[in-house]
Amino acid sequence: MKTLLFSFLFISAFSYGQKAMSFSEAKEKGIFPKVDSIYKSAVHDDSSKAVFKTDEEIEKHIEAYQKFLQEFGAFLFENNFKWVEQTRCFNRIYMSPDGTIDYFLYQFKGLDPEKEKEFNRLLALYIKDHKFGVISPVRFAQCSPVTYPKSE
Repeated sequence: MKTLLFSFLFISAFSYGQKAMSFSEAKEKGIFPKVDSIYKSAVHDDSSKAVFKTDEEIEKHIEAYQKFLQEFGAFLFENNFKWVEQTRCFNRIYMSPDGTIDYFLYQFKGLDPEKEKEFNRLLALYIKDHKFGVISPVRFAQCSPVTYPKSE
């Protein structure tokens, strides 16, 4: 009974709305790395561990991921968020089967705390209204490094 209750509470905690946060914040809140046990990798070298297995599925997924990040970059620009220099980030996005963003975790190296706070605010707004672009039969996750170019 305790295991069942814990499982319900654990899953409930991870299904509440969209969250944008740094990896360090997610670790502090006990979300990461536990969340990796709930979401399956979108793509993986071992196709038995991947959600998208065929070349066609993988291509559609990659295109959706690139489009999602490009549109987010445009959203940042439209909201007067400027990068003073090329900025590197690592992110991992956790999605519901319908493409809704459940968690968007990121990690910058050396980004000014006020700049990161504004990035987080805008990211939270963006993922509230934007889906990933592909659907799947299960929850899935995608990670990668991202380079944001210097704003002109």
